[in-house]
Amino acid sequence: MSLIHPTAIIDPQAQLGAGVCVGPYAVIGPTVAIGARTRVGAHCVIEGHTSIGEDCAIFQFASLGAVPQDKKYAGEPTRLRIGHRNTIREFCTFNLGTAQDRGETTVGDDNWIMAYVHIAHDCVVGNQTILANNATLAGHVHVGDWAIVGGLTGVHQFTHVGAHAMAGFGSHIAQDVPPFMMVDGHPLAVHGLNVEGLRRRGFSAERIATLKQAYRVLYREGLTLAAAITQIDELAESHPDSEEDLVLLGGFLRRAQRGIVR
Repeated sequence: MSLIHPTAIIDPQAQLGAGVCVGPYAVIGPTVAIGARTRVGAHCVIEGHTSIGEDCAIFQFASLGAVPQDKKYAGEPTRLRIGHRNTIREFCTFNLGTAQDRGETTVGDDNWIMAYVHIAHDCVVGNQTILANNATLAGHVHVGDWAIVGGLTGVHQFTHVGAHAMAGFGSHIAQDVPPFMMVDGHPLAVHGLNVEGLRRRGFSAERIATLKQAYRVLYREGLTLAAAITQIDELAESHPDSEEDLVLLGGFLRRAQRGIVR
């Protein structure tokens, strides 16, 4: 049974799963689907073609599924898709996608998204990420699994932040951040491998040691990016226990469109 406050305004066509809780004065539009046991706080507005998974906690005053802040948007039926078990704190704003890209803004599972975070059109946020207060993702940004984006950090459009990377407070991210790296500042600089984060996620000492080698290849040996990628590929062949990590890193470097932080 859904638990709906009498002051909430919910379109009859909206789809609410079992046990959904909707707080006072929330507004939910006709093309919204919300999974079982998700809680929607007071004064939230959820509109557009928006789907939200199960067991999410959406705090008061969030705005999800509003039209993109993009002058090219002309009312196309684009989407916002949010996965399961996400925590979305106060005053967050997630926008629909645009027809010029995927047509969908996507947020994965188990993300911890703090107050005032903005996720613009066509962003892709993975799983298990942390976006701290006032982190702002411009359009078309991709954030990999387990990445952490510090408070008051701005991420330029089309930029990618790799899996397990960490960006410190107040960073200005205008180039791609490779997986596993720790970055900070304006101008942005790399400050080593995100060792503590990897330990917390169960990476073995051997895997971390191999990734440190890859870090030195990429940032300490004065190689061109192409030469560094070749050496990382060779490292993967000689370290089968870390092959998955190094393939992830090498693939990210090959796909970088805006250049990497270096």
